[in-house]
Amino acid sequence: MKKKSRSTSSSTIKKKSPARLHPNNRHHGRYDFSELCVKTPELKRFLKPNPSGDQTIDFADAQAVLCLNKALLAKYYGVQFWDLPEGSLCPPIPGRADYIHYLAELIEKPDTDHKTRILDIGTGANLIYPIIGSQSYGWTFLASDIDATSISSAKLIAESNSNLKKKVRVIQQLNNKHFFKGVIAENDYFEATMCNPPFHSSAQEAQAGSDRKWRNLNGVQPQKAQLNFGGKQNELWCDGGERAFVKGMIQESLEFQNQVGWFTSLISKEENLNPLKQLLTKIGAKKVSVINMAQGQKISRILAWSFK
Repeated sequence: MKKKSRSTSSSTIKKKSPARLHPNNRHHGRYDFSELCVKTPELKRFLKPNPSGDQTIDFADAQAVLCLNKALLAKYYGVQFWDLPEGSLCPPIPGRADYIHYLAELIEKPDTDHKTRILDIGTGANLIYPIIGSQSYGWTFLASDIDATSISSAKLIAESNSNLKKKVRVIQQLNNKHFFKGVIAENDYFEATMCNPPFHSSAQEAQAGSDRKWRNLNGVQPQKAQLNFGGKQNELWCDGGERAFVKGMIQESLEFQNQVGWFTSLISKEENLNPLKQLLTKIGAKKVSVINMAQGQKISRILAWSFK
């Protein structure tokens, strides 16, 4: 069954402001910790009551968050092995799932389509988008990253889970100045590319953002040596920040316009949208769409463009 298109002409950007997670997202409402503990018994040692007496975890505890993610991936996506190198980004799964579900609407494919290929730029050590996309929609993924440690971790996850082996291929991008070159082969075609770019412009800015997150976790004081939920340099910041990173991706996408249906990227900072939209108009993108997403108090958006 076809889904309603979110595409528009490059001169008109369609926006929608959701109040909550995408309707197809499996992570609405409170976590059922009793069920999660059945799948991942080690989660029990991290449980504690909240002020209302319900079970929860300490979201300022990196090990507790990692174990919760293992339980969620086991219960909802059939992942039996998932682990991260120390210091790697530990992603919030509900928000990552939203990107996948909005992407499914954008590319207008059947609910399950094993022929759909997606390219994940900067997959990280966690391989989270290929996991959710392959298990939710049957898509196959090519996942790339510039970091050798992240590549090793992502490959281990893909190869250690029987439901991912044939769905996910992981390769290293050997040139950190490129996004698609060296990754997309001559005869490749992808329905879409996706990316969660580093959105800070420096290590200091990344630390300041992390400090704010620590304070928001029930008044927890910032821990200078530890970034909230982890994350290494290439995952959290780059010269010029998010705008420069996506600008480079847009410019290079022109060379691969016949091999990709939709190019997409998360945009964390709303003020980056207008300059990027102007660039897309300048280089001749025929369709541009902005899809707003909301996860609790966090607002983010997907910028999507197509030359078709």
